[in-house]
Amino acid sequence: MGSAVPGTESGARRADAASGFTSGAGSADAPPSSTQSRDAESRDTEGAGKASRPEADNPQALSEAELKQLADLKARDREVRTHEAAHQAVGGQYSGAISYTYQRGPDGAQYAVGGEVPIDVAPVAGDPQATIEKMRIVRAAAMAPAQPSAQDRAVAAQAMQTMLQAQAELAGNNGARAATPSETEDPSKTTTSASESRDSRASDAAERYRSVYAIGTDRRESGSLTSVFA
Repeated sequence: MGSAVPGTESGARRADAASGFTSGAGSADAPPSSTQSRDAESRDTEGAGKASRPEADNPQALSEAELKQLADLKARDREVRTHEAAHQAVGGQYSGAISYTYQRGPDGAQYAVGGEVPIDVAPVAGDPQATIEKMRIVRAAAMAPAQPSAQDRAVAAQAMQTMLQAQAELAGNNGARAATPSETEDPSKTTTSASESRDSRASDAAERYRSVYAIGTDRRESGSLTSVFA
């Protein structure tokens, strides 16, 4: 009778092993099911993604103040480049290459914070009509940006001043040609009429000149025939 007990226990253990059943204490060592593994991996992946997003948006770990400064510099860079490009595009053959002033951002990159475009404001020698056409382009280029600077407005006033001078010169030339006496006219009457006409045109031109000059009185005269847009 005593020998039957061990045999029965051994058989029970063999039956348990064959069925794959584990009891109580043995369950801690059992491998997780495939469903549990997938759930754990999903949670791990999601957690890693959340942790990496801030680093992707801010790879250099900049402070809030630095991020604000960086955003301001990027906006300023776009504004400056658009402003100077408008000057150059309208100025065409009379405008030069754009030059920029840069500032280094907290990310180490350089951003444009200022710029200028040289512009030829010299009159066309001996050709007032060509000077008038040129100054129209120069003035349009000066006022091309959405928000012209004080320097831009000064260049526009300078171009207008030169244009009015050329118009006065052109009017004087036309008056001189019209005043040439014909063979049938009394030279003395023609001379008097031409003189009065020139005086009247000169007076009108001088008045326009004074009006435009008043606009740019704060501009220092440098004698240069090249100005710049800022």
